Amino acid sequence: MTTGAEAASRGVADYLAARRQDVDRALDRLLPPEDAWPSILHRAIRHSVFAGGKRLRPILCLAAAEVLGAPALDVLEPACGLEMIHTYSLIHDDLPALDNDDLRRGVPTCHVVFGEATAILAGDALLTHGLGTFAAYPKGDRHAAAKVRVLETVVDAIGTRGMIGGQMADIEAEQETAPTAALLTRIHENKTGRLMRASLYAGAILAGADGATLARIDLYGSRIGLAFQIKDDLLDVESDAATLGKASNKDAAAGKATFPVVWGVERSRALLAENVAEAVAAAEALPGGGGVLPALARFIGARKS
Repeated sequence: MTTGAEAASRGVADYLAARRQDVDRALDRLLPPEDAWPSILHRAIRHSVFAGGKRLRPILCLAAAEVLGAPALDVLEPACGLEMIHTYSLIHDDLPALDNDDLRRGVPTCHVVFGEATAILAGDALLTHGLGTFAAYPKGDRHAAAKVRVLETVVDAIGTRGMIGGQMADIEAEQETAPTAALLTRIHENKTGRLMRASLYAGAILAGADGATLARIDLYGSRIGLAFQIKDDLLDVESDAATLGKASNKDAAAGKATFPVVWGVERSRALLAENVAEAVAAAEALPGGGGVLPALARFIGARKS
């Protein structure tokens, strides 16, 4: 007999699979083909983009738009811009100067296959293409103001006051012998959380959300951003490379400030549950009970990779 929880889990899995296909098809259309000049650069880009991945950020954008009554496919191209920017950040994060990772999404990292110089340029190109996508889509003059607002939101989220700032703080924290909870939260609210929040916010803006709705969407985004990172940190100590698709137990070895390091495993699990519960509550206050957003929050808390 199938339980309600099992049915809900299957439902969100089906939703994620369908949306991943939508995103992958659109990315294939938006990105230059492998044989276009300069071909080695485009092969490197596609190697990283199509290596797999959850496509969580574009899916959050699509889901937010859907909840507020906009057809998800109407915001598909901007959602793909978010995945391009996310992949750029992973390519650069994996470089020897930063995390020096050899495996990402179950395949060799971009710099391992194509060399460091090409990997840097592939990341640069994906950032450029991603921002250009926000400027170009959705088509039509009626979206002009919303597109500017989305572009401003994403640029703020990934800049020195957001993702890049969080990455810098993460590097600096390696020198801390006893990182504080406040430092840890600041790192991950920015390094991981800001782009997730911007993904949801972008979908809501393009769906015409009012201020109160945007505030609820942003609260949901802030909670799942932290939940995602807490789960990532727990998986790093509790899982293996074959399951994760990347090296495990690297964070502690590198002296990273992680939730298990600062809080311990049991308290980290409790914090994960608290953030998921708060995200679910925020989503359920949205129109239609938040559509698929509550289930997505639970998925983030229960994922295995």
